[in-house]
Amino acid sequence: MRQPALGLVASAIVIALALAYISLFDFEGFTGWGSYVLMCLIPFEIVAGVCWGANPGFASKLSQPVKGIVLVLVCAVAGAIIGPLQWQLIGGGLPAMSPMLMQCTITSVVVTFTLAIMFGGWPFNVITKNQVLAGILTWIAAYAINDILFRVFFDYGFMAGAPIYVASLDPHGMFNATSATVFYVTYIGVLFLLLHFDLWPLTLFPAIMKQPTLGIVWTILALIIGGSAFQIGVGHLHMDPMLFLIRVPVPFIFGTIIVLNMLHNSVFANLKQPVKGIVNTIAATVIGTALGALYGALAPTVTAQLQIGPPANDYERWLASALLGVTFPFLIFYAEFFKMWPLMKEPQSK
Repeated sequence: MRQPALGLVASAIVIALALAYISLFDFEGFTGWGSYVLMCLIPFEIVAGVCWGANPGFASKLSQPVKGIVLVLVCAVAGAIIGPLQWQLIGGGLPAMSPMLMQCTITSVVVTFTLAIMFGGWPFNVITKNQVLAGILTWIAAYAINDILFRVFFDYGFMAGAPIYVASLDPHGMFNATSATVFYVTYIGVLFLLLHFDLWPLTLFPAIMKQPTLGIVWTILALIIGGSAFQIGVGHLHMDPMLFLIRVPVPFIFGTIIVLNMLHNSVFANLKQPVKGIVNTIAATVIGTALGALYGALAPTVTAQLQIGPPANDYERWLASALLGVTFPFLIFYAEFFKMWPLMKEPQSK
């Protein structure tokens, strides 16, 4: 099977599996522990896919599907370590899922993307030439940095008096926690935007393409562009932050995974930059928006009829979790770890 049929069929299969997983839970179970467990795997999934190239030394000689299974199990072990640790440090070890724990988990993914892709694993791939160790150090650093940023920027005072508010877990940071989370996701959307352009126009300046300069410039651009988009949507257009989340960054990021990972960036491969980036971006936006609408239409069947908008934002929380908390890691597992086996043949070694 070849592209684009390969990517479309593979995406359909993975989406069906993701929806089946979501259907195992009620709303609270899914938006709580059901998605938390998977999101604890994502940072190490990023490290294994990017820093290790989904082909670390200990798995390089394995064939599919064994290689994919091994890599998924490694991520599961990492999640089994970090999940309980964050539950104690951020969630206070409480039996109920707190917004503090969930949002800190979301931002850990964003910070890991920043270190692994924007900074290319620097400085850990300089400190050690051991690929596996460098990846693990990147993963540890991402959580350490994320926990510091969480305590500086996140404030839950607006929830005071609500049953889910736990004063002792509130870091009392600088910004409304919901807005901060949405800003984080919008910021990382710019990472994916530049990937559509193959980092053009930064590639026109060789000095910028070296680390850590590339990471610094990329981060600044993401803060400026992402911050501007957030300010326009939430500040000037007065969109509810959660509505902005599921209308702008979430579908774009999800569509990007389809275009770049599932379709192997092949649809417009013959075009040159910046035209390729423009049409890729449009395609990702259209695909992500369409799939978001599909998920939304299926929500009453898969989970339940959900309330849209504030104060609870049940629908928005469900959709964001379904697309990026569950389907996203499933797509990456299949595309990068299993290399779309058995739909795509494994390259034969000569």
